[in-house]
Amino acid sequence: MSKAPDFWWKKGLSGTAMALSPAGWLYGQISGRRMLSAAKGSSKLPIICIGNFVVGGTGKTPFAIELAHRLREEGRKPGFLLRGYGGRSKGPLLVVSNMHTARQVGDEALLLARHGPTIVSADRPAGAKFAELHDIDVLLMDDGFQNPALEKDLSIVLVDCAVGFGNGMCFPAGPLRAPAKQQILKTDCLVLVGDGNEAEDAVHLAGRRGLPVLHAHLRPQPNEELEERKLYAFAGIGRPQKFFSSLKEFGYEIAKTREFADHHQYSEKDVQALLTEAENADLQLVTTSKDMARLSTSDGELFRWITSSTATLDVRMDIDDEDRLVALIREKIRKLRSTT
Repeated sequence: MSKAPDFWWKKGLSGTAMALSPAGWLYGQISGRRMLSAAKGSSKLPIICIGNFVVGGTGKTPFAIELAHRLREEGRKPGFLLRGYGGRSKGPLLVVSNMHTARQVGDEALLLARHGPTIVSADRPAGAKFAELHDIDVLLMDDGFQNPALEKDLSIVLVDCAVGFGNGMCFPAGPLRAPAKQQILKTDCLVLVGDGNEAEDAVHLAGRRGLPVLHAHLRPQPNEELEERKLYAFAGIGRPQKFFSSLKEFGYEIAKTREFADHHQYSEKDVQALLTEAENADLQLVTTSKDMARLSTSDGELFRWITSSTATLDVRMDIDDEDRLVALIREKIRKLRSTT
């Protein structure tokens, strides 16, 4: 399932969710048991995992970028580790943003590589060992929270306040990657992203375990191309509607939208259609940074044309309790040093 269906995010169980509930129960049992199993590998580096409870984006990549900048101000040398979903490379591989393409390493890796050494590895323990050979002293793992392959020293879990756990069921009946009561057992810190009241279940679970609960917000970066123009917004991410809603919340006028599957590799036919529809209706094309990473590293005149014709809504993650989060990381690293 490449695009999150709408029924996942609606309260109450739809007919589709009910029909899929046996499969969701089985998936949840398997994934929950696997998640709670012992880690198979470890690293000499502190491993800070940034994850979420559900399928779909909650802002993990911009959160990882912001945290890396703050850790660098603290005198650390952060690097990034990720699977490289959407790319062909199994790694371990050090990503070079102006050399590799999204088809090779995935769109998230290209974005992260602009902000620090980034390693793609399908085998996360092997990727962590590879990171030890580079100028890195703390490793930020983008996603992989449910994967037990690599031992994590601190797991920071993001929850979108607008949708929370959705209908509360496990994939494919709902968006949860494993039962929330099991996932919270592996959580060290909860970060509520954005505004809304749908994160109450997550806050309740965190409160029962005495976990710190922090807050963060995605902030748009100024872009004159989006001002006073009617927009044609398109996106190939887990929840395209979240991107469209963000544009509206930021005050931009959307005249047309088009959704693609998560990590969609655009074809020339896709690009031609977008360009033609935008030109015919006199609309400004706009997309996400991840989509632009895929478009800008594809070959062909049409891709160069759409890259130059499309605006990007860049966002920054503001972590409201950043000092507290850095203090947690600092204490974790201190404890690790004292035991090694």
